[in-house]
Amino acid sequence: MFENLTERLERSFKILKGQGKITEINVAETLKDVRRALIEADVNYKVAKNFVDTVKQKALGQNVLTALKPSELMVKIVYDELTSLMGAQAAPVNLKGKPAVILMSGLQGSGKTTFSGKLAKKFKSEKGMRPLLVACDVYRPAAIDQLQTLAASIEVPVYTEEGNKNPVQIAKNAIEYAKKNHNDLVIVDTAGRLAVDEEMMDEIEAIKKAINPDEILFVVDAMTGQDAVNTAKAFNERLDFDGVVLTKLDGDTRGGAAISIRTVVDKPIKFVGTGETLDGIDLFHPDRMAERILGMGDVKTLAEIALKEYDEKQAKELAEKLRKNQFTFNDFLAQIQQIKKMGNIKELASMIPGVGKAIKDMDIDNSAFKGIEAIIYSMTPYEREHPEVIKGTRTARIAKGSGTTPQEVNRLIKQFGETRKMMQMASSKNPMKLMRQMKQARNGRR
Repeated sequence: MFENLTERLERSFKILKGQGKITEINVAETLKDVRRALIEADVNYKVAKNFVDTVKQKALGQNVLTALKPSELMVKIVYDELTSLMGAQAAPVNLKGKPAVILMSGLQGSGKTTFSGKLAKKFKSEKGMRPLLVACDVYRPAAIDQLQTLAASIEVPVYTEEGNKNPVQIAKNAIEYAKKNHNDLVIVDTAGRLAVDEEMMDEIEAIKKAINPDEILFVVDAMTGQDAVNTAKAFNERLDFDGVVLTKLDGDTRGGAAISIRTVVDKPIKFVGTGETLDGIDLFHPDRMAERILGMGDVKTLAEIALKEYDEKQAKELAEKLRKNQFTFNDFLAQIQQIKKMGNIKELASMIPGVGKAIKDMDIDNSAFKGIEAIIYSMTPYEREHPEVIKGTRTARIAKGSGTTPQEVNRLIKQFGETRKMMQMASSKNPMKLMRQMKQARNGRR
């Protein structure tokens, strides 16, 4: 995400770093390159031009020319303006209705139905709400089946009316059903439509008028770039929606939609969707997105993702096992599962400052764990608890069962042993003892 834009912006700021003397000329040259980078990222031309003009005005007004580290000051100004351009702060969702009603709108293939499921799961797990998903896409084959499958996986009910082809009536009836069944959140999934399709646009306007939703979200595929912004503008003129959802933000997107859409449509981006799993949903934080665009990482979001999967009881049990040197392959396997639940490994790693650029060309995904998992799953329960017994015929059996070689099995066992020692040292409450152990370990390798 934003890799090309990040790289181009970094090159632009190097124009200042490489100069012995900073002048208005090379500041202008830097910003000209910044504008070119934004336009190549599919940012709206007027937005890019106004952005650069504002940055230039602020840069010269803040004495960039006489600053000790002008390139750093320039990055700070660009960061502040990017944050402001994308909305300054996260925008809340209105859930005050009884029940609260969210109307989903968007183009065909934008990921609207999947995102409806993500939204239901988020509010159910984080706010303890009782969502009801409503199937108002009566045109697309298997649309209702898709919504029902998603809902079943998160144990959320779906309201449907078999044979009814009137989505306006279905939506109205669904809200009455929600009131009777104590559902405090109704998410209405509508059919994907084209902005130029008058009949379909009239239909969603009729749904809006009939159910008076608390929140209208427009779902758009971020990979469509500037087209996404133009489509959002056309929809907003008809629906006056409350916020935008950018899906597929983990794909090969140039980032233009995220940067342009707030200015062009004057409506906030409220959520971003990544991946196909129902956990791939985040609130949109303009400041964090600006950090990622400028290659600064996104530690706050990474911490939030980790905390979602954090289990305090398991953490205490693990700490006790580490202290007693009882960490086993079963515990190791459990930690791998925890990491995988957090999302795409490369995407997570890119949130660490400085790491994103280093791994840009590396092929990293959750399949990297497959070999390790295969080896561990090929062990007997006793072997997982007592890896020291794995030798000879046991090694050969595990290698055969996992589709690996005895050398790979031995390598994993050796790495596991070293990892266990270091983890035990790190968990020690005695800092002097920890230092002595680390010194001994270092001397032993010489």
